[in-house]
Amino acid sequence: MENPLGARFEPRLRQLVLAVDGHSMFYAQQKLGWFFDPRRLLVHAAAQAGLELAGAFWYAGLKDPSDQRPFRDALTSLGFTVRTRPLRELTPPDSPRRPAEPRSLEPRPAEPKQFVRANLDVEVAVDLMMVAPRTDEVWLLSGSRDLDRLVEVLRAQGLRITLISTEGMVARELRNAADGFVDLSSLRPVLEKAESLQQPVFLRN
Repeated sequence: MENPLGARFEPRLRQLVLAVDGHSMFYAQQKLGWFFDPRRLLVHAAAQAGLELAGAFWYAGLKDPSDQRPFRDALTSLGFTVRTRPLRELTPPDSPRRPAEPRSLEPRPAEPKQFVRANLDVEVAVDLMMVAPRTDEVWLLSGSRDLDRLVEVLRAQGLRITLISTEGMVARELRNAADGFVDLSSLRPVLEKAESLQQPVFLRN
């Protein structure tokens, strides 16, 4: 009979979850002048010693149901759970009345639609609270000040929260609430989307 005490002890890996605020990250990357590859983000997370990647969420606002469809499908094929909400369209204020002008037979050019950020903070909060009992660490890629209270609650439950964003694009309240902050620019060597990698990154298996 084998002695169970002689068996090799395998330490439990800490469970890691990613939450990516697509809107916040888009503008952060525009500021940096480069874009990260979602696949390389997953690979980087999975390679961390002592951590096991247990889940990944991506949050995006949409102008219409078909907006970003290929990109969203690619994220899903990579393993992300994608949450979306429609962007809110701005209604232009009523312009002051002007004297009537002679009617022109030429059609007036349509004014471009303007949209504002879709608020997905509720979706972020619900998802992270749902996975909190089986999660040890969260990488939060966002800069929204509205998430600071969520971060405080998750930390009170024993989770470690690492905030990943860019200097000047993250709310001070959120940064102060997290356990640690990683500047996205420092991850460029491991995350940047290379031209040669763009085609294979989003192919389905």
